[in-house]
Amino acid sequence: MVKILLVEDNEMNRDMLKRRLVRKGYEVLIAVDGAEGVELARSMMPNLILMDMSLPVMDGWEATRQIKADAKTGSIPVIALTAHAMAGDREKCLKAGCDDYDTKPVEFPRLLEKIEICLKKAPTP
Repeated sequence: MVKILLVEDNEMNRDMLKRRLVRKGYEVLIAVDGAEGVELARSMMPNLILMDMSLPVMDGWEATRQIKADAKTGSIPVIALTAHAMAGDREKCLKAGCDDYDTKPVEFPRLLEKIEICLKKAPTP
């Protein structure tokens, strides 16, 4: 089963996304801050990471940089989830190492399409 790590501090967003992803057949791991996200990425080796960028403890930009800099986790696709939809925000996420970017509020069909594209491109573990 494909494992998705959801790094999201907002409980309502976390619960909604987890339920919808589980219904689509994904196993969902949860982290509530960037530091926990980095640790879970290293210990659980998910197939894909959905990374909120505005997180406590360690923000999503730094968590993504650490995940991508680690030889063990560097090939895991990361999709940024952010309410930041200003000019330059997408580029900032991609520069931090994210493979794709999606805005909040999440439009689930659009996000699901991005997840499927990233999973097809990802190297098989």
